[in-house]
Amino acid sequence: MALQQAEEEKALENKIEVVLRKHVKRFCEQKRVVLSGTFLNWIFQISTLMLWPGNPDMEFDAVFNVDSTVTFNNGFSHLFGEGNTIRSPDDKSVQLHLNQYTGSGFKSSDLYNHGFFSAKIKLPSDYTAGIVVAFYMTNGDVFRKSHDELDFEFLGNIRGKRWRFQTNMYGNGSTSRGREERYYLWFDPSKQFHRYSILWTTKIIIFYIDDVPIREIVRNDAMGADFPSKPMGLYATIWDASDWATSGGKYKVNYKYAPFVAEFTDLALHGCVADPLQEVVTTDCAARDDGQLASDDYASITPKQRNAMKKFIGKYMYYSYCYDTVRYPVPPPECVVDRAMRQRFKDTGRLKFDEKHHRRFKKRGEVMDARNNGNQEDV
Repeated sequence: MALQQAEEEKALENKIEVVLRKHVKRFCEQKRVVLSGTFLNWIFQISTLMLWPGNPDMEFDAVFNVDSTVTFNNGFSHLFGEGNTIRSPDDKSVQLHLNQYTGSGFKSSDLYNHGFFSAKIKLPSDYTAGIVVAFYMTNGDVFRKSHDELDFEFLGNIRGKRWRFQTNMYGNGSTSRGREERYYLWFDPSKQFHRYSILWTTKIIIFYIDDVPIREIVRNDAMGADFPSKPMGLYATIWDASDWATSGGKYKVNYKYAPFVAEFTDLALHGCVADPLQEVVTTDCAARDDGQLASDDYASITPKQRNAMKKFIGKYMYYSYCYDTVRYPVPPPECVVDRAMRQRFKDTGRLKFDEKHHRRFKKRGEVMDARNNGNQEDV
């Protein structure tokens, strides 16, 4: 069924490209214009993306259910900005606020030796340039010079633009070897809650949005300590990152829209609690990691999910460290370099035809928004 659907989608893409090529050729003949093959290919890629539905076949029947969640009091504690951390009356949800005085954050009360960590999140709405909302695993408070980390980071937004975010991984303090991938979201994350999840085992890391796996990292021996291995906690923060978050710091936080509110609910901590200073993991904990996690639905990617992940990467990833030959002349060992994908990226790891390099016509309302917010263009 999945194969048949993929074939039908490919046939539709081919039909769209045929029609586009016909009309572009006719236009060029009428206007006596000659376009390079590279530019034509860009037109076809962008046009196909624009004609494709907003959600690229990423809605499934529930593949896995997170039916065991924890209240804030039973699983978390304040990290900073306690006055800006607002808990719901039933203690199952929490809001993180950012104003001109401080951001806020919380963390799990325990550290875990592998597991599945998840939350439904709704991001701040309206103008949010310069703001980072992060949902991540780390042990930086304990291992300051050799910390591990797994990140979701949402990079702020200007009203009317597509939201951008990144995932990252550090192992054993390897901050000089960042493994960032950056993407566009296929929905507006400020309109409703979506589930963001991190699966971390001894062999694999998977980042999920809802039921869609968007990134998979498979451990191999060549990675060594760069694969996170020490107990980590779950963290969530909102903070002012005006110096880098949106277009490299071009657009700053505008506090006339404050407070900025990120909402978290249905928090899940499915892992084995561990002492970060304990060198040997207990037998029970190891059995849980190797047995229960491996048997859970979210521990493996179905063929339909893998197809969705491939489609997501092809349509929405605009930077990958695996294709950044300026930083990494030899790709890090976990990278699986796809030759066809490689042709789409510059040596800097960015798409050859990212939208910010091309002038786009704006609706009158978008123009007014840009003027009101300091004449910003793309984020």
